[in-house]
Amino acid sequence: MWKSSSNGPKKCAVRRKISPKLKQIVLVLFVLPLVGAVATPGPTAAADALRLESSVVAMGSAYSVVVYGDDRTRMEEAVDAAFAEVQRLDQMLSNYKPESELSEINRYASERPVTVTQEMYDLLAACVEYSRESEGAFDITVGPLMKVWGFYKGTGRLPHRAEVMGALERVGYRNIVLDAAHRTVRFARQGMELDPGGIGKGYAVDRMVDVLKNYGIRRALVSASGSSIYGLGAPPDEKGWKIEIRDPKNEKKSVAEIYLKDESMSTSGNYEKFFRAEGRIYSHIMDPRTGWPAQGVLSVSAVTPRTIDSEAWTKPLFVNGRAWASQHRPAGLRALFCEDKPEQTCAWLQ
Repeated sequence: MWKSSSNGPKKCAVRRKISPKLKQIVLVLFVLPLVGAVATPGPTAAADALRLESSVVAMGSAYSVVVYGDDRTRMEEAVDAAFAEVQRLDQMLSNYKPESELSEINRYASERPVTVTQEMYDLLAACVEYSRESEGAFDITVGPLMKVWGFYKGTGRLPHRAEVMGALERVGYRNIVLDAAHRTVRFARQGMELDPGGIGKGYAVDRMVDVLKNYGIRRALVSASGSSIYGLGAPPDEKGWKIEIRDPKNEKKSVAEIYLKDESMSTSGNYEKFFRAEGRIYSHIMDPRTGWPAQGVLSVSAVTPRTIDSEAWTKPLFVNGRAWASQHRPAGLRALFCEDKPEQTCAWLQ
């Protein structure tokens, strides 16, 4: 089902035939999920502008698309194609599906080099580079830690130190061995596992935006669970897509707002997935070097031209903190830090 509207005297819902696979999961979306931010498109639109919005569930997240244009059929085809693209990536990057390319790597790369697609190879090479630039605070091999802390298919648990130390022996991006000539990947240690949770949504959002552009779409908002967002162009009569960044301690409040126009924003917060134990909050955002969840920062929102960059960088900014970020953030990145000092303080990195 689609929601279609214009500034004419009537508003109506528009239905069209879509593939059975997508039909089961496409939903009408009136409010984007409030995880890291909420997008609030402007109240007015040009008289000839149609607006379509819909959502699909894939890769463990709700992917939402809002599109403006003047050709309803073309808009619907574009959004269907974007949803098909994220479904394709689910088959490639899911660590829950045993038939996915990533699951095959996790099964066999400790035993032998695994030949991968060029797309997967390039993505893994990018992950290794993020790890180098962040001094190991971003690490796609964090899978064993996510399991020992109970965040893989769970809400978390406090492990024994021996469990953490055992998992750390199987974590480390330097143990990813990439062979560009043969397009293979292997692990230098037994028991290693890739976890796409720190980059998959951002990569998928960028690919969806590319698909929309190929269909001629010039004004769209693509969101993965509200935590990784890309604003393509701007809504009619607006300077950009208005994004309100939520208060990490109160989901009904916001701490800042920005306008996205041909750029992305991703947010990582300790409120997304966490548990309480022994009087402390332990979130799913791990420091891969220590094996323990990062402390001190409540949330980080990063703004960059590409969503893969904004999502990947929120983790090391969160883990390493404001002082490190002020010296090591990549050029062009803006970041909003919310910290406990001991009272909550939210401010953009200068």
